[in-house]
Amino acid sequence: MRLTTKGRFAVTAMIDLALHGGQGPVTLAGISERQKISLSYLEQLFGKLRRNKLVGSVRGPGGGYRLAKPMSEVSVVDIILAVDEPIDATQCGGKENCHNDQRCMTHDLWASLNARIRDYLALVTLEQLVANPKVNDIAVLQDMRACKQPEETALA
Repeated sequence: MRLTTKGRFAVTAMIDLALHGGQGPVTLAGISERQKISLSYLEQLFGKLRRNKLVGSVRGPGGGYRLAKPMSEVSVVDIILAVDEPIDATQCGGKENCHNDQRCMTHDLWASLNARIRDYLALVTLEQLVANPKVNDIAVLQDMRACKQPEETALA
């Protein structure tokens, strides 16, 4: 199974949002700066996350995004599926037509793997990811780098 950047970036952005959401709405520009994800790409992802009711938007000055649910109710599988990322290790996308338009010999193996991956990702919540000390250490370093960048630019 291959998880594309869409799924990885969506999970990363949601962790960032959860970490910084206690200070009010979080801007996509802030997430973009900290996570080095294109702002236009984040706009696409957050449109899908909003439509799937994982985030809510706040308009106007001081606006941005907030989690629409408690972190304990948002699983990694929710995030990945919200951005239309398939969780599928089969060659045929589950259509059972990968071997001369017929089911291949290993279809059940890959379909079973899909179910296990989905089950595992359903058990991992945003709350668990945010509580990870390593995640918090990385977030602190990213915040420090983001704060230093304007100073470095002014000195250049």
